Amino acid sequence: MESKPRRRPLRIVVPSRNDPLLRTLTEGIGGPLGRHTAPGIVTPGFFTVERVLILLTTAAALLAVLVKNPCRSTGWSTPGHFYQACYSDWPVLFEDRGLADGVFPFLTPGHGFEYPVLLGLLAGAVALLVPGDGAAPERALAYFDINAALAVLAWIATVAATLRMTNRRPWDAAMVALAPAMILSVFINWDIWAVLLAALGMLAFARSRPVLAGVLLGLGTALKLYPVLILGAVLVLALRTLRLRPAVQAFGGAAGAWLAVNLPFMVSDFTGWKFFLSFTEERPAGYSSVWFAWNLLAARLGRAEAGPELINFWAYLLFAAACAGIAVLALAAPRRPRLAQLAFLIVAAFVLTNKVYSPQFVLWLIPLAALARPRWAGFLVWQFFEVMHWWAVWMYLGALTSGETPGTTSTRHTTSGRWPGTWRPQPG
Repeated sequence: MESKPRRRPLRIVVPSRNDPLLRTLTEGIGGPLGRHTAPGIVTPGFFTVERVLILLTTAAALLAVLVKNPCRSTGWSTPGHFYQACYSDWPVLFEDRGLADGVFPFLTPGHGFEYPVLLGLLAGAVALLVPGDGAAPERALAYFDINAALAVLAWIATVAATLRMTNRRPWDAAMVALAPAMILSVFINWDIWAVLLAALGMLAFARSRPVLAGVLLGLGTALKLYPVLILGAVLVLALRTLRLRPAVQAFGGAAGAWLAVNLPFMVSDFTGWKFFLSFTEERPAGYSSVWFAWNLLAARLGRAEAGPELINFWAYLLFAAACAGIAVLALAAPRRPRLAQLAFLIVAAFVLTNKVYSPQFVLWLIPLAALARPRWAGFLVWQFFEVMHWWAVWMYLGALTSGETPGTTSTRHTTSGRWPGTWRPQPG
């Protein structure tokens, strides 16, 4: 009986030779890697690509902590945490949602939580790790630090998952490790956990494990909504190739995992479980969304502003139209698009049409961009504008919460805080 031949190592793509921007930037340090080298075939020793990327992610995480250090030193208070650009939902939610006093989301009756079930359980579980009692500043800091440490582990795992999807281009995962917007936004909220589950789901699908992929995407959807959008890309590829079984298995796995997490809470406390959906439906246009800009313009022109119901209708309609266009493009393309390319377009369409665009939502797109179009020049231009957006949001909120006038706006926008005395932006 003959044994199967072992797969020989593959040469990997060298960024300094393949990417025009990196090729130019390396001229000052000796130029691109030589043609007669054999990266991926020759053993690199201890410093494999994966280990180097873990070191780079760790260094980027230290920079992310440094960004938050002003608030870690002086506390999270309005408007200081906006002007110092170190705002985080974690310590604010720890105090405002009763986590510091023992409230466990979805398990403590009578306490709504404006996030999906799995994220609420994560928030409550981390609160149990904080020593002491009450909403003391030291406990809020500890809550932030524990969440940050766990988020770094999720970040490293996301980089590793992205690397394993790149085949001969492992260095593309450096975009996830070093993205400026990732450094600035990873410690705002728990989005990195949904990003990790989405990346693991795509990795499982790439390795022909559609049921596992669906389970991971279903768990991601139980944490944040956006991972379910990746199933749209799976469906389009299934229609193009007429291989429907993997898509059916992925959808089944996602539905089963989502129900396994949500069904117990739907049965035990439907009102508490539904709070997230009601909050999402009723919230007004969020900062940075096209709908917020629409309402600002309407206010300046003396016209009626769009309410939540009208925005919901048009947001869903425009997103559906964008998805239909993406599907037509994918089905008509001469070459079959990759899963990451379609997923990037779908998630980007959702971000652009959604009535909320929180600064941390950029985390959803970074791994997809690294897989869909790994070109550093365009990537860094996009990251530059995301950094400017991140800075502008905090300066706007700083002015708004300190009594200044950041711009001509309606009374409803300037008095929309739901937390008197500790106003914070509506969470994403």
